[in-house]
Amino acid sequence: MVSMEVKNLTKNYGKERAVSEISFSLNAGEITVLAGPNGAGKTTTIKCILSLLRKDEGEVFICGKSIKEKSIREKLAYMPETPDIYPYLTVWEHLKFIALAYKLDSWEEKAQEMLNIFGIWDKKDQISKNLSKGMKQKVSICMGLLHNPDIFLIDEPFVGLDPKGIKDFKDILNMLRKQGKTILISTHILSSVEELNDKIIIMKKGKIIANGSKQQLKDKIGGEENMSLEDIFLKISV
Repeated sequence: MVSMEVKNLTKNYGKERAVSEISFSLNAGEITVLAGPNGAGKTTTIKCILSLLRKDEGEVFICGKSIKEKSIREKLAYMPETPDIYPYLTVWEHLKFIALAYKLDSWEEKAQEMLNIFGIWDKKDQISKNLSKGMKQKVSICMGLLHNPDIFLIDEPFVGLDPKGIKDFKDILNMLRKQGKTILISTHILSSVEELNDKIIIMKKGKIIANGSKQQLKDKIGGEENMSLEDIFLKISV
């Protein structure tokens, strides 16, 4: 089932076109990888979807309804590459902030469970400016998960995480996929999502140049059976 549809999305910075009339859809219960080199327009696309940047043209629909509706936007979670957290709030206060913002009841048990999964329960009373980048990333992930959204937009999710943090987050992403959630992961480090994708969208210079499953893209270029996602990307985009 299509859970998100992006139609003719365009974003200009002055005379420079950063994203050019792109259209794609995301399905419930799938992980889609948005791939491309730096400057391809991946982060701009995500921020335009979320209205963090004003798009020049295009529409975004969630389950057939405009994303402009507040109740629809609450179905989304955004996890940026650089954790967007407050330096003088504790880890626990960040989760309480999310709980209050979304009017969540009985959220404490789930919050504790997530902090334990990522090994930062013992940091719950530390202010975030004293945390490492990896720990801040873990806090950001927990904040995105707490209100149980249906759609996750994630920008370079594994940057700053240690090997255990990467494995734990991959396990959570697989769990969310099995629960029928929709996940879009923007990255240029394709080895990190080699076995963690149902579909790949490849962008270059603000345009989508390929869209499909790994097997479909491999067939398109006549690739070998054991071809990696990174090899497919390079063959298509270079």
